Amino acid sequence: MVASESPVMTAEERPEFELLVALPRDFGNLLVRYRVSRLRSAQFLKEADGGHHRRETGATQPARDERLEERLRSDFQAYFAGKEVKFDYPLDLDDFTPFQRAVWAAMRTIPYGETQSYQWIAGRIGKPRAARAVGNACGRNPLPIVQPCHRVVGCDGRLGGFSGGLDLKKALLKLEGVDLSGFA
Repeated sequence: MVASESPVMTAEERPEFELLVALPRDFGNLLVRYRVSRLRSAQFLKEADGGHHRRETGATQPARDERLEERLRSDFQAYFAGKEVKFDYPLDLDDFTPFQRAVWAAMRTIPYGETQSYQWIAGRIGKPRAARAVGNACGRNPLPIVQPCHRVVGCDGRLGGFSGGLDLKKALLKLEGVDLSGFA
């Protein structure tokens, strides 16, 4: 290697950081993972699972992104306090398919306090017959809230599923002011 060249790290070598965000109400905690200041995942944890998460992995250990972590903590806590938050963070979704990324991008266009159907998303991404595949992509969403899959519902009046469970989906929609009386 020439002295002026810097080594290129593979994805496995880039450090991944974890941040535990304590949430208000009865939502438990959220474990957020990021790499090179790009969000990778957010996972709901039961309160008993919390407390010890704030670690990094990888071959080298650069400094944590403290500004990003403070902003994440503040934004998630504001959202769970019932405030509309624009989660406009860079995302690390390279490990997912183009179809999944298209579905998640369409979900990010659904405004706070509104819902859209799986069929609407399928049409929005140019795959009008792929509503079931859209549902599968929603189920694999690594960043709930940031990519608001809880805002995606069935066109038949059903809420559909949610990786955190139907009760959590209802709680998130209620938090955003969605009237659930029209849903089965």
